[in-house]
Amino acid sequence: MKRYLYLWHRWLGIGLCLFMAMWFFSGMVMLYVGYPKLTPREHLAHLPALPLEGCCAVPMRAGADWAEGLTLSSIGGEPVYLLPRPGQAAQVLDARTGTPAGPVDAARALAAAAQFAPGAAAELQALIDEDAWTHSRGLDAHRPLYRIALHDAEHRLIYVSSQTGAVVRDATGTERVWNWVGTWIHWLYPLRGNALQPIWTDTVIWLSLIATLMAVLGMVLGVLRWRRRPYRSGSHSPYSGWARWHHVTGLVAGVLLVSWIFSGLMSMNPWGIFSHRPSLDVAAFSGAPAAPQTDTESLLRRFQADDWRPVELQWRPVAGRYWVTARSADGEQRVLDGRSGQPVAKLPVELLHGAIAAMAPHRQVQFEWLTDYDFYYYPRTEHSMLGHLPKPLPMLRARFDDGSWVEVDPATGALLGQSTPARRVSRVLFALLHSWDWLPLLERRPLWDIWMVGFSLGGLLISVSGVVIGWRRLRLRRRRRVRQGLQGRRVIEGQQ
Repeated sequence: MKRYLYLWHRWLGIGLCLFMAMWFFSGMVMLYVGYPKLTPREHLAHLPALPLEGCCAVPMRAGADWAEGLTLSSIGGEPVYLLPRPGQAAQVLDARTGTPAGPVDAARALAAAAQFAPGAAAELQALIDEDAWTHSRGLDAHRPLYRIALHDAEHRLIYVSSQTGAVVRDATGTERVWNWVGTWIHWLYPLRGNALQPIWTDTVIWLSLIATLMAVLGMVLGVLRWRRRPYRSGSHSPYSGWARWHHVTGLVAGVLLVSWIFSGLMSMNPWGIFSHRPSLDVAAFSGAPAAPQTDTESLLRRFQADDWRPVELQWRPVAGRYWVTARSADGEQRVLDGRSGQPVAKLPVELLHGAIAAMAPHRQVQFEWLTDYDFYYYPRTEHSMLGHLPKPLPMLRARFDDGSWVEVDPATGALLGQSTPARRVSRVLFALLHSWDWLPLLERRPLWDIWMVGFSLGGLLISVSGVVIGWRRLRLRRRRRVRQGLQGRRVIEGQQ
């Protein structure tokens, strides 16, 4: 039986160690350079201040049009209302007239580029469905996308939605260069956006699963081959050269190597094991709000009373009332009661409790106020996978008796997230084991960096040494075959 364990580990390693070396190297790049995205901070920073005169004096149509909320922003230098639509891109309406905006053509795409980077020359490259920097499923509602090259200091590519005309992604030259050896190969993106797209998910899942099996076998065999009493060579390992490096490093860093490969498998949500959704009525949280009683111009005047210039307004329905959040270009936010127009520091606690309870009226709910981050709620650096999502404090968490959670920002009434027991298991098996999202490390950088880079180098050494050992094994087999072929030929010639 032991012989078969060696054979399985050897031949799986020959096939997979190259992938593992690639994963560890690209993973170290991803620690510091993430996949391109347009973060909320970048979005706000490239918006002009909302004009006060001659704009938006008449609010949108009341009633059902507002059921999902409303945003006043700018696209192509013009103020627009954005009406969210589930599963689709937002509907765009001219903020001055309330009428739907026309189709997004090349001229409107270039106008969006001019708003994003005033003064920079813009070159419309193509209308594309997907390319190396737009694989994210979050862009599906905006496809096809106008790809525009900006001749600015950062050599950006920006992508404009053909549905709304807004910039939905930017990728700097630096991001693109590092991503060729980072995210692009880490997630096997050469298989995406082409004829191989249907097999991408299964390929990543099965490679990760087999690599996990190979690494576990290696750990077992490494322990079996280690001796307390040294071998004749004086070493506790029977190997030398690259094989010894492979053996010893595997014993030191092997557990983390296994956890990283396995957690990478978990990141793919294999076979939908973490896909259980909370059975909560999100619409009940909003209620059935009446039309706002304060018009947009009056709201803008109140926000700008002390020369504060918002670039975006968002009407959010909570418990049958609208609350208006304004944000400036630097990310500062202020909130007004959409009914009275008065500023509020946070929404009334009783109102939030009632809105949350309405999501599941037949269940018991417990409320918890977080003033510090905890194991499930914490910030990450902006370039990381979900690091762009806001994590404000204090935060209101509601726990339902079926294990579902809801997290709400009391300052704005925004639903920050929903959670189930399955998702919290995913947080442990993926985020904790793969990125080491653990507050004692995250709050003590560079301790987190030393941990991640140090053990990544260990995993890379295990993988590279495995590649060398495998290459030598294949060369040795080839030489044996050639030698046997020559001997066989000599025998035949001797018989003749």
